[in-house]
Amino acid sequence: MTMLSLGHYLDANATEPLRPEARAAMLAALDVTGNPSSIHAAGRAARRAMEDAREALAARFGVRAGDVVFTSGGTEADALAVHALGQGRRLVIGATEHDAIRAAAPGAAIVPVFANGLIDLNALAAILADGPPALVCLMLANNETGTIQPVAEAAALCRTLGALLHVDAVQAAGRMPVNFSGLGASSLAISSHKLGGPTGAGALLLAPDLSTIVPLIRGGGQERGRRGGTPPVAAIAGFAAAALATADAGNLAGLRDMAERAAVANGALVIGGDAPRLANTTCLALPGARADTQVIALDLDCIAVSAGAACSSGKVAASHVLAAMGLGELAGQAIRVSLPWNATVADVDAFAAAYGRMADRLRPPLVSRAA
Repeated sequence: MTMLSLGHYLDANATEPLRPEARAAMLAALDVTGNPSSIHAAGRAARRAMEDAREALAARFGVRAGDVVFTSGGTEADALAVHALGQGRRLVIGATEHDAIRAAAPGAAIVPVFANGLIDLNALAAILADGPPALVCLMLANNETGTIQPVAEAAALCRTLGALLHVDAVQAAGRMPVNFSGLGASSLAISSHKLGGPTGAGALLLAPDLSTIVPLIRGGGQERGRRGGTPPVAAIAGFAAAALATADAGNLAGLRDMAERAAVANGALVIGGDAPRLANTTCLALPGARADTQVIALDLDCIAVSAGAACSSGKVAASHVLAAMGLGELAGQAIRVSLPWNATVADVDAFAAAYGRMADRLRPPLVSRAA
């Protein structure tokens, strides 16, 4: 069967291409027949494959193996954290959080961000000081802009003011150094397919004093009673293999900068460019051109990018992330370019050429002024 050519794929923050190490681990695990909850030899083999993956992920992200709870992905990990850690606490979230957190924490107090997307720690301190103990939810790196939040500082603030901190590290893991114990958070969410593993697997990492939690999904007592349901052993094996293969994608920064220079030369504005960002991510606004129109135009030129989060890209609406940064109309005129682990100079060159052609067509004409 002939494989469909996807052109130049620059939408890694939606999902990374599958890493060969993950594919190999999954194929090996698919040969293991047993249910990891069964006590016979086949079940023990499946359990061993799953526990090997748990230990690998624990070592990769600086946590005890027993404090890794497997989930179906980042969204479930976020929802489980809010459900379990938010018991009896008020909820506080950053203004630019992913919809997985926003949906899990309706009515939460919102912490504003500055124009570059960084959270206002003084505002966070004021909110925490004015009320009962809280659960704070904060992304380590934003999925749309790549902005890296000062999570360690926020964690220290939370400890001082009696709050717990959940960190959504779905976009950060594998693209920057992530050590759970070093961050000082209460929990942390990661996702397989953002690392170059398969979809359908994720994990919630827990601080040692929070290892016993109220489950969101009840069932047969899997994951030490913290998440019911038969785990997908092959997906989990691929998840761990992908995590071990990541190289904290700093080598992509040069390619990202090339893409930004080409876009800026054609009238684009780099959103959040003065804040610390993921090496693979840039958010580019083209004044006067709708974001969805830009995505379609680039797709027709064999360039895959997105407008905002992939899970909401079918909606014709301005990004809540960019709106929270005070961008006004530009919030609906920005696209996200996110380089995958296997991006090349050729991919960036193709993007630069396609962006120039698109900008020539979509930029509003200049209005001449009367003398």
